Amino acid sequence: MSTSLSPPGRFAGWRRSLGLRLLGLFLVLALLLAIVFLGGMQRALSGSWTALIRPMVADYVDRLALDIGTPPDPARAQALADRLPIAIHIEGPVVRFDSHPEHPAWRDRHRYKPDDTEQDKDGDWLLRRTLADGHQITFRIGETSGPQRPRQIGWITLALLLAVTAAGYLTVRRLFRPLDDIRAGALRYGQGDFATPIPLRRNDELGDLAAQVNTMAAGLQDRLEAKRGLLLAISHELRSPLTRARLHTELLDDSPQRDALLRDLGLMRDLITDLLESERLAAGHAALQPEPCDLAALVRALCADEFVGRALDLQLDDAPARIEVDPVRIRLALRNLIGNALRHGPATPPPVVALRREGRELLISVRDHGPGVAAQHLPRLAEAFYRPDAARGRDSGGVGLGLHLCKLVAAAHGGRLTLRNASPGLQATITLPLAS
Repeated sequence: MSTSLSPPGRFAGWRRSLGLRLLGLFLVLALLLAIVFLGGMQRALSGSWTALIRPMVADYVDRLALDIGTPPDPARAQALADRLPIAIHIEGPVVRFDSHPEHPAWRDRHRYKPDDTEQDKDGDWLLRRTLADGHQITFRIGETSGPQRPRQIGWITLALLLAVTAAGYLTVRRLFRPLDDIRAGALRYGQGDFATPIPLRRNDELGDLAAQVNTMAAGLQDRLEAKRGLLLAISHELRSPLTRARLHTELLDDSPQRDALLRDLGLMRDLITDLLESERLAAGHAALQPEPCDLAALVRALCADEFVGRALDLQLDDAPARIEVDPVRIRLALRNLIGNALRHGPATPPPVVALRREGRELLISVRDHGPGVAAQHLPRLAEAFYRPDAARGRDSGGVGLGLHLCKLVAAAHGGRLTLRNASPGLQATITLPLAS
């Protein structure tokens, strides 16, 4: 049973993405900082107003009321409003005055209330005084005229908090940038590409981690090269005694035992040949000898040379014209695919060999009409020596490296091998990219 580390649900991407989680963390921290700061400042200012500022402002307002006089003098009130950051409203039996008639709402809410002090919705303080002659004077502390009043102070504060949060997030992302390089390098190493090491951008813990991963990859590459060299050496050394054994066997008298021995020696020869070729193709594109090639003509020539007298349905599109490939390796891959189709499918209908172009890719497909392969075996069918069942076992021929070689040939050309059940039969497709 396979297990997955990816949490299910719509938030799986969020939980897997370190960048998104960092962004969410910074947003939450910014919100909490804003709440704590504003709440603390509000309580601090409220306490300061009650304990210290309010008595002084009240005394100051009393002096302003005395300066306006009894009965109130509108001229003096207007002069005070022009000189100080306050608004003055006078309501009474004789005088009705407003220093800022364009903002009447704050006045009407407090008409004829007893003397008190409170804060309005804009954060300004309202203080009222009732004179002996019945006039009520309301002072609004903090009133400014025109654009001088910072009415957008809240939005400015929020914008600054967001800017600080964004700067912090970008700084942390820059600190963690080597993780992206390490991830990309790990993917390259996992695919067998050791040519490009992980760049060492910084001299810190993450830089040390990248250097250690590079050291580990170098060690793995050395071990793989040693294994490849050993396998090539053994394969080369086996060829000579195998050739001698085959020659000696052919000198024997005809018998069922002689024929069986020749078949086994032939399988061993094919196995060694395929092993050598798979190790060469492990180098990727460097192992190829590409040249301009007409794939349609190559397929026809292959069928005429190696499958004489075998029924094949050729559906070749000549429109793709020429492509830069290694013709020897392409012939090897097609020979394996066509051989598999003939071996595992019935004589009628014959296997279909098709060549067509789709966008910037060429597709070469071979389909048989046999029993196919169970769906759970398809992802592993191109692995070396993998055999899904008896229907495609050793008794039917082959050494278990044919599809693996086809996969290596496609990958070396920058393409891919795909296998699918065609109902009936199995279809193998080699996709090759066209030059841009």
